[in-house]
Amino acid sequence: MSNTTSQKIFYGLLPESGSLSDYKTEILSGLTVALALVPEAVAFSIIAGVHPLVGLYAAFMVGLITATFGGRPGVISGATGALAVVMIALVTSHGVEYLFASVVLMGIIQVIAGVFRLGKFMRLVPHSVMLGFVNGLAIVIFLAQLSQFKVKNAAGESVWMEPTQMAIMIGLVILTMIIIWGTPKITKTIPAPLVGIGLVAIAVIVLDIPVPRVGDLASIEGGFPAFHIPSVPFNLETLKVIFPYSLVFAGIGLIESLLTLNLVGEMKEEKGGSTQECLAQGAANIVTGFFGGMGGCAMIGQSMINVKSGGKTRLAGISAAIFLLIFILFASGLIEQIPLAALVGVMFMVVIGTFAWESLTIFKQVPWTDIFVIALVTGVTVYKDLALAVIVGVIVSALVYAWNSAKRISSTSEMINDNTKVYKVIGPLFFGSVEGFSALFDPENDPDLTIIDFMDSRVADQSALQAIENLAVKYEVQNKTLRLKHLSQDCHGLLNKAGQLIVDSEDDPKYEIAVDYDVKTGVFGSGH
Repeated sequence: MSNTTSQKIFYGLLPESGSLSDYKTEILSGLTVALALVPEAVAFSIIAGVHPLVGLYAAFMVGLITATFGGRPGVISGATGALAVVMIALVTSHGVEYLFASVVLMGIIQVIAGVFRLGKFMRLVPHSVMLGFVNGLAIVIFLAQLSQFKVKNAAGESVWMEPTQMAIMIGLVILTMIIIWGTPKITKTIPAPLVGIGLVAIAVIVLDIPVPRVGDLASIEGGFPAFHIPSVPFNLETLKVIFPYSLVFAGIGLIESLLTLNLVGEMKEEKGGSTQECLAQGAANIVTGFFGGMGGCAMIGQSMINVKSGGKTRLAGISAAIFLLIFILFASGLIEQIPLAALVGVMFMVVIGTFAWESLTIFKQVPWTDIFVIALVTGVTVYKDLALAVIVGVIVSALVYAWNSAKRISSTSEMINDNTKVYKVIGPLFFGSVEGFSALFDPENDPDLTIIDFMDSRVADQSALQAIENLAVKYEVQNKTLRLKHLSQDCHGLLNKAGQLIVDSEDDPKYEIAVDYDVKTGVFGSGH
């Protein structure tokens, strides 16, 4: 491996200053993230219908590998709710071993996505979709915390806490949030969330305040994850079962990871890393599947905690994973005493910091279509899932763009003499604007010679080429002469009948059409 490649993969591994203070900040940020990861991993394991250690192992392994090799320092990965809600169907129908196999295949798919650099398609995600994404995820994080205000009754059902316990719980949550808000005003030496968790935990343990603790969710005690080949038949039938799930897992994982990557990049003013993130996520899930983990992806909540706690390098993410393993192996008893109220308070502060509040004040500054997309993506994220929300948002945004572009086609015309008329086409010519393009001309009443100038237009696709061909036929039927000016060299070769009408010029534009056209067969092909 060359020095350049190594530097690219491991950039941001350690603080550049090398000062003891920066190392301490990174490690303490990792500790804070690890504490916040525990109840999340346990809760997501329960949602997926697997043992809590399956989620904790995933948080450790995915977190460690992506922190070391991922696309951007500061991003935290682990078991996520977006994947857990999809995994439950596979676990219920076929068991946890099929889940492990599907996680391995999920990782392979993600590696393939990285090899083919598919992560770069995230550039097509509009800003309005990003705003809807962060708003929806903030609401999801908030709603997920509400389950901590419930307890099991005698029948085993989840019910809201009794008023006294609820009041204590809410009070401790608010206290944690106040501490997190006020700590930076006093000192920035220790991450504010860690101070909040520590002080509230000490108060609850010393005063023996009766509120739910991490241990009430499940025991997190366990051993080091062991290598384990999924116990499933290695045949086509198994592949038919797991492949659809793996494809969905891979899509959800990459979308959430790459959007989180972009969000952290905006906060740190960094760009790139999407391909490396795909490869790292894929490798992490392959390893996780062979070590009894449920797989995972980037986590926006924990990533926000990390960055805002001062975790700017890979050391913070690596530290978080190592601390998590230490909790499992040696410190489960202590971690299980931490009150859930403290962790809920941390996550509520994440919600406040994650939600794009400016999206509520831009109604008069942006088109109504952008506002609709923000609301749509937010709603679908909350009521369905993140991947579908982003896909829907991108499709709607693309349709809006196509519609607006279709309305931009227009022309000006002038008579040069009694027998010659010149049309100057303005705007893009593509599938959405061909109807408007055809309506610009009047072959029946135009003079004997008509010239169409495309200098201020651009021919974009097969539909545009066909529209030009059809127009040429209409003028031919009227026994009139049509000339086409300022079309690219691609158009010269791709147009059949109308190609004979093009007037060559030194200032013809240079661009490629999005399709191939076989002049001999008259068939449009796959594209450049």
